[in-house]
Amino acid sequence: MLYKSESFVVDFCKGKIAEFKFCMPGSVNKLSQQTLSECAKAFAELRQRDDIDAMVFTSDKDHFIIGADIFEFLPTFQRPEEELIGWIKDATDVFDAIEDLPFPTASAINGLALGGGCEWLLATDYRLASTSAKIGLPEVKLGIMPGFGGTVRLPRIIGADNAMTWITTGKENRANDALKVGAVDGVVAPEKLFDAAVRVLEQAVEGKLDWQTKRQVKLSPLKLNKVEQGMSFAMAEGMVMGKTKGHYPAPVMAVRTIKAAANSTRDEAMAIENANFAKLAKTAEAAAQTGIFLADQYIKGVAKKQAKASQLEIKQAAVLGAGIMGGGIAYQSAYKGTPIVMKDINQAALDLGMNEAATILGKKVKRGHMAMDKMVATLGKIKPTLEDRDLANSDIVVEAVVEHPKVKQTVLAGLEEQLPEGTILTSNTSTICIDELATALKRPEDFCGMHFFNPVPKMPLVEIIRGSKTSDATINAVVDYALKLGKSPIVVNDCPGFFVNRVLFPYFAGFSQLVVEGADFSKIDKVMENVFGWPMGPAYLLDVVGIDTANHCTSVMADGFPERMARQDKDPVAVLANAERYGQKNKVGFYQYAPDRKGRLKKSQDAASLELLASICGSSQEFDKQTIIERCMVPMLNEVLLCLQEGVVASAQEADMALIYGIGFPPFRGGAFRYLDQVGLANFVAMADKYAHLGAIYQVSEQTREWAKQGKVFYSVEGQ
Repeated sequence: MLYKSESFVVDFCKGKIAEFKFCMPGSVNKLSQQTLSECAKAFAELRQRDDIDAMVFTSDKDHFIIGADIFEFLPTFQRPEEELIGWIKDATDVFDAIEDLPFPTASAINGLALGGGCEWLLATDYRLASTSAKIGLPEVKLGIMPGFGGTVRLPRIIGADNAMTWITTGKENRANDALKVGAVDGVVAPEKLFDAAVRVLEQAVEGKLDWQTKRQVKLSPLKLNKVEQGMSFAMAEGMVMGKTKGHYPAPVMAVRTIKAAANSTRDEAMAIENANFAKLAKTAEAAAQTGIFLADQYIKGVAKKQAKASQLEIKQAAVLGAGIMGGGIAYQSAYKGTPIVMKDINQAALDLGMNEAATILGKKVKRGHMAMDKMVATLGKIKPTLEDRDLANSDIVVEAVVEHPKVKQTVLAGLEEQLPEGTILTSNTSTICIDELATALKRPEDFCGMHFFNPVPKMPLVEIIRGSKTSDATINAVVDYALKLGKSPIVVNDCPGFFVNRVLFPYFAGFSQLVVEGADFSKIDKVMENVFGWPMGPAYLLDVVGIDTANHCTSVMADGFPERMARQDKDPVAVLANAERYGQKNKVGFYQYAPDRKGRLKKSQDAASLELLASICGSSQEFDKQTIIERCMVPMLNEVLLCLQEGVVASAQEADMALIYGIGFPPFRGGAFRYLDQVGLANFVAMADKYAHLGAIYQVSEQTREWAKQGKVFYSVEGQ
C-alpha cells in the first residue's frame, strides 16, 4: 500500500504503475475539503518516491467523481472575497499538483465526471472514457463557473471555442462527443477501460507517447493570435449575452476569464480564475441558483421518503385519453420502463398518440442516443386500446380526458366500477378541485390529482393533489410512480387551480388589467422577458397555453375565488376566445404564428388582434418597466404567500421548485420566496399597498403584514 485515506487508496496495479482509486464513503464520489486536503498530503509524498513510473486514477463506484460537495462548500462562499480567493487557491493547488507529478498520469473515466470531477481528469495527461461516460462542467447552473482550473485547462485541451461552449452551457457531454473535440484520448467498452488506461501509461513510460509535450500545452498560453482571439471572444460573449439577456453573470464571467488568461501561463491564468470565481460566488445570482440546487435536493428527499413508504408496487399503468397529454404520459411511462395501456374511444386518437411516441423515440435513434431495438421495445410497452377490459390489470389509471367536471366525474365513476378495489385513480386535471371530482366515487381515498405539464417528456414537474379524503397510501404510491417516470413530484393540498395555476392566473389578471388600461401587450412581454427574466411574457404564454384553455380556467378560478379572481368586465382573454383566436393551436391569438425554416412557430404582430382588443381597451398609455413588473408580479406573489399560509403548499422550497419547473420562474431569481427575501417582505408590502386600490389581488393578507413586521425571511444563508 503506497497511501491510504478515508477517500482513496494508492497502490501498485501493474509493475511500477500505481492506481489512485477513489473510494469515498457513500454511494458516489464527491470532492470535499477533507478529500482535497488528504490529496494534497498524498501528492506531496508520492512525488518524492522514485519507484512510481506512472499513475492511473480510477473509481470504485458507478461514477468517477460527480463534482464538489456543494452542501459543504456553500458556507465557504459567505466568507469575505479575499478569504475566498485564498481558499480557492488552496484547492486549485491540489489540481496543479496532479499536473506537476514527475511521471505520466491518466484518468479512467467511468460514468459521470462532472464539475470538480471533470477538472480532475483535465489535470491528468491522458483521459480514457468508457462508452457510458458523461463529462461536463455544469457550474454555470449554480451561478458560478469552474473554479478548480476548468477555465484554464479546457481551452488549452479542446480549443477556446469548444471550451466556451462546454462551460457556458453547462451540458453533459457523451464520451464519443468528448472524443471528437479531444477532451478524451479514447473511448472503450466499460470492461476494457482499466486495461486501456494502463496500456496508454505503459506506452508513455516506454517513450512511445510524448507525455511531457502533451502536458506542456496546458502550462502555456493559448495558441491563438490576437485577431483570432478578438473574433473568438467577441462572438462568444455576444452569443452568451443574447441567450441570457444579461441575467446570468456566470457564463459571461467564464468567457471573460478565458479571454483575460489567453496569453498567460498556467499559474498566471489560475490566479485570474481564482479571483473571478470568488467574485461570482458572492453574487445574488449565485445565491439564487445554488439555492435552487438545495431546494431541488430538499423536494427529492421529501419525495423519496414518501415513495419509500408506499406499499403498492406499480407494475402496470394506464392512461385514459390519447390526446397530447395522454400520449405524452404513455410515452414517458414506457420510456422509463413501466408498461402502460393507452385507452381512448377513438382509433384516430390512438394512432396519433402512438405516432407521437414513435416520433420522439425516432429522434433519439437518429441522434445516436438510443438503439433501434430499444426503441421497438419501448413502443412495445404501450398498448393502445379501445376496450375497457384492457384496463383490468392496471395498478394506477391516469384520467386525461376533456377538462370538464361532469365528463371527468362520469368517466372516473365508470372506471371505479370496472376496476378491482385498491386500483389507484388519478386525474390529470389542471384546475378542477379533486374533492369535486371525488363526489362521484365510492372510494375517494384511492383517488388524487396527478397534474402533468405540457409537453410531458420535457417538463419535470408533476403536481400531486391531495383531496380531503385521499389516503396517505395513495399519495405515497403516486409519488413513487412519478419518480419512476423521472419527474419531480410535489404534493399540494386541494383547491381550485391547486398551486401552480392558482398563482399563475392572478399574474394573468394583473397583465390583463394593464392591457385594458392601454398598455401595449407586446411591450409588457418584452419587459417581463428581458428585464424580469421570464422565458415568455404573459401574452406569449397565454398563446402557448391556449386562449380557449386559459378562458375556461379563468372561469374555474373565478368560481373558486370570487373575491380575488372574479372575471373582469373587460377581459382581453375572453375577447380573443370569443373571436376563436386560440393562440398557437390555430396560429392566431395575441400574436399570429407561422412556421420558420425549422418548422417552429414564430410569432409576429397581428393588426386583427389589436383591432379586437381596441374595443375594450383605453387609449394607448405608456408604463415604465418597474410599474409593469410590479403590476404583473404583485398578484402572483400575493397568491404564493396565501398558498403557504393556507397550507396548500408545505414549504418555500416546494413552492419555488414548482414555479421553476412548472412555469419557468426565472432561475436567476431563485423562485418566488427567494425573490421575496431579496426584495424584503416589508418592501413588498409597501409595493403592494401602492396598488391596493386596483382590487383584491393586490391586497396583502394580515399574516403577510405580520410577517413583514417580524422581518421574516424564508431562507437562511445556506438556503435551507
